[in-house]
Amino acid sequence: MHNTISEMTPLLPGKADDLQDLALEVIQRSAAIGTRQHPVTLQNLRELLRIINSYYSNLIEGHNTHPYDIVRAMQAEYDTEPAKRNLQRESVAHITVQRLMEKRLREDSTINIAGQGFLCSLHKEFFRLLPKEFLVMINPKTGRESRVIPGELRKELVKVGQHEPPGHDSLAVFMERFATGYDSEKHHGASKLVAAAAAHHRLMWIHPFLDGNGRVARLFTEAYLQKIPVHGFGLWSISRGLARKNADYKSALTWADAPRRNDLDGRGNLSNAGLTQFCRFFLEVCLDQVDYMGNLLRLEELVERVKKYVQFRSNGMIPNPPGADNLRNEAGKMLQEVLLRGEVPRGEVLDSSGLKERTGRNLLAQLVSEGLLVSDTPKGEVRIGFPIHAAAWFFPELYPALPNLPQSIDQLDHPW
Repeated sequence: MHNTISEMTPLLPGKADDLQDLALEVIQRSAAIGTRQHPVTLQNLRELLRIINSYYSNLIEGHNTHPYDIVRAMQAEYDTEPAKRNLQRESVAHITVQRLMEKRLREDSTINIAGQGFLCSLHKEFFRLLPKEFLVMINPKTGRESRVIPGELRKELVKVGQHEPPGHDSLAVFMERFATGYDSEKHHGASKLVAAAAAHHRLMWIHPFLDGNGRVARLFTEAYLQKIPVHGFGLWSISRGLARKNADYKSALTWADAPRRNDLDGRGNLSNAGLTQFCRFFLEVCLDQVDYMGNLLRLEELVERVKKYVQFRSNGMIPNPPGADNLRNEAGKMLQEVLLRGEVPRGEVLDSSGLKERTGRNLLAQLVSEGLLVSDTPKGEVRIGFPIHAAAWFFPELYPALPNLPQSIDQLDHPW
């Protein structure tokens, strides 16, 4: 058990110039993503990625709630089975807290996101939205029940695998040191992203809450990337990368927990090599996700995937969403027009289809009803939408397909 703040040192990895280079590469490539689509299109994509963040963050916790079920829950369509319904509520809670967090950071640039107040607010907002069953922790060894109080630091000793976090009596001191050491305003340039990586581990190491530490750490990391800012963040998901390498993620966390091995392993209490290894892993995951979404957002290729989706919907090779009919091929021209221009008057979308007015209006209405096009008013301009039933085809491998469906449109070139 750790009781003095020196036991959390080093706060940042030392003598690792490659981390600075890697962080700079992430920042530069992430910024480039924002140039590959119209800003209106990218904003709608951010809404989709909140759902994806929730899915993968849940998956890291061992809770598998498919994005289809998350969307159903956002529309107040909950499963009748209590356990599945509770997991849907967990997903909606994550999305709700992420939206609130982003709004708060946009409105107040002075917030120290590493401060205890901000971190406790994330915990409070998340846990107050959860079913009561999620607020009870049972010690697997003793069977003793403990109640999670939303927004409050833990009041008992815990053990996480082989790691014994600081005692509850000393948490306030560790949280104060965390707040000063990882205040984003105290770091500069690419070093801010290295600090975000190190802070992710150290927050997990402190383990300030009885439950929900991983969840808060991932939300905190998203806040850090927004605060830096890493331009283009929100168009890629760190949680997706961590979930897809979950075993490596947990192994890297464990290595960073290790004590200093010898005189060549830094001057702190914990291993400098272990922290460096974790930061390198974290930044490589970021870069992998930036490149993944960057490739998918190439305009010409995205347009082709959208048109191919319409083609396969038109001949029944892709199942229609519930209650929907096959799409006409002309829908591809309409969606392409909107993708290229961002927001388009309805009359001009109809003109792009080449259809007679009544037929075109019916098709436009179908695209809006399915969420493939979005509008703020019944007669207003339309912009592209990314409904969950189409997103898996537009963005291959963004999340798993439903059982018995191909993973991407490319697999439909040779019908199964």
